[in-house]
Amino acid sequence: MTAAHFLFIPAVLVIGIVIGWILGARAAQDAFSAELKRREERQARRGQDQIPSSKSQAPTDFQIPSSKRRPNPNPNQHRN
Repeated sequence: MTAAHFLFIPAVLVIGIVIGWILGARAAQDAFSAELKRREERQARRGQDQIPSSKSQAPTDFQIPSSKRRPNPNPNQHRN
């Protein structure tokens, strides 16, 4: 192994990390803007003034039929 390998291999790794960082940031930004667009379209279809949060869309125990509810694994612990 020549001395060039001690410079070439880390340089290639750093370049790969930088390119991955840039492409990953672009992909994340595109996914985020697509999600915002979907939410706006959903809001326009529903005619609501607010975009519901993901927590408000989660079904509560009262919305789940009792036949499909899972039993509480720890009966001493209160469910949220």
